[in-house]
Amino acid sequence: MSAPTYDLGKLHGGLRLPGHKSESTAQAIQDVPIPSQLVLPITQHVGDAAQPVVAIGERVLKGQLLAAAEGSLSAPVHASSSGTVLAIEPWPVGRRNGEPAPCVVIECDGKDEAMPAPEARPDYKNLSPEDLLAEILQGGIVGLGGAVFPTAQKLMQARTCEIDHLLLNGVECESYISCDDMLMRERAVEIISGAKILMHALQINVCFIAVESDKPEAIRQIAEALAQTNDARIVIKQVPTIYPSGGEDQLVQLVTNREVPSGGLPSDVGCLVQNVGTAAAIHDWIVCGQPLISRVTTVTGDGVNKPMNVRARIGTTIEHIIKFTGGYSDRARQLIIGGPMTGNSVTTDRVPLVKATNCILVSSETPSTGPELPCIRCGECAVVCPVQLLPQQLFWYACADDEVKLREFGLTDCIECGCCDVVCPSHIPLTADFRVAKGRIRELADEKARAARARLRFEARNDRLRRERVERETQLANQKASAKRAGPAAIAEILKRRKQDKGDEE
Repeated sequence: MSAPTYDLGKLHGGLRLPGHKSESTAQAIQDVPIPSQLVLPITQHVGDAAQPVVAIGERVLKGQLLAAAEGSLSAPVHASSSGTVLAIEPWPVGRRNGEPAPCVVIECDGKDEAMPAPEARPDYKNLSPEDLLAEILQGGIVGLGGAVFPTAQKLMQARTCEIDHLLLNGVECESYISCDDMLMRERAVEIISGAKILMHALQINVCFIAVESDKPEAIRQIAEALAQTNDARIVIKQVPTIYPSGGEDQLVQLVTNREVPSGGLPSDVGCLVQNVGTAAAIHDWIVCGQPLISRVTTVTGDGVNKPMNVRARIGTTIEHIIKFTGGYSDRARQLIIGGPMTGNSVTTDRVPLVKATNCILVSSETPSTGPELPCIRCGECAVVCPVQLLPQQLFWYACADDEVKLREFGLTDCIECGCCDVVCPSHIPLTADFRVAKGRIRELADEKARAARARLRFEARNDRLRRERVERETQLANQKASAKRAGPAAIAEILKRRKQDKGDEE
């Protein structure tokens, strides 16, 4: 069975990248054995860090809450297997380029003993959207496409807008990454179940599952699952295999022909985008009571002996996963968490797999692109920019540290896809320069915010001192008036007290 092809909007720019996906899709998803030790960062999401609720030496069970959501934007973290909490300490993590971050370290006991089965839940269709969102929040579910925005809060924000389209993102446009492809092949029914739960939470009746046209097996499996469920609200849409068609804003434009405004969100044009892996995780939690404690990730590159897709527990170290896939090959030189365009290069494989880890890429030494040369104003970077920016202009303003011009020319809309780097004949690391410039803009914004808060505090202090002075003067005037009526001795006493007050102030 094949899915129909639909008329789509056009994506500006972009690149056709070599796939390098067949190496990791030749076999089914493999389950990585539970390691002897799990390392679980308490921040695996955008927003506030979760707060640990376990103590060192405490025995925990699979699925038990380790760190509770804290603040308005956060997600809980659960134990991936049973064992004893060894430490709560800094540990290298991939999302921070290998720098340490607070983690809960568990020594696994090999029993993989789970929490008692939850009480029977009512069918999600009988839950109000608010109750369903509260349930999703407790599952520790975040966006598994890489952004790791807490799913429940994203849905809550969307419910304040007029949402009419749900888009499930099955587009893996970056080279080497194939975990979503394999997930759609093997868990299409669960993905569609998750889509229905999301639609109930949003109270909408339109869902598009976007899949690239070079994934015929995934399309076939999704189409067969849709035929079984017979739900006309859910439709497959094939999108062209162009990088970065899987970006949220780009996908909205391709599938719905709606353009997300500068600085805006897909919800501003009535759309909500969720990864297919997120939909499957929502099914696992709402239907099966299984929080997000594992994920599918791609292990690939010419630096590993057996490229494949694996299902591993959150907190498993990259070292353990690489050993399971046959170890490093003789060509292994560089370890990247993520894809070649947007991933982070790390210097140690002790970093744990986290909710955001969609790919572990081990490659030979990246060939030198040559020395950086002056910009020749060829304009190729503007041709491929999917956000329709002018990277060459942004580069000049970044060099000049011109915040006003950088904002004017839309630096904050840059999605850091790296297309401009690939086509630049002068080998200028434009994306890295833009990332630094965006960091400076954020720092300046923070400084301005701090200065504004300091000014408010200063003005509030002056107002308070002014009020106190007026109150003292009023009180003194009242006392003088009373003393005048009382006689000279009382006036002398008031003057004496006033002199003492002045001395105290000095």
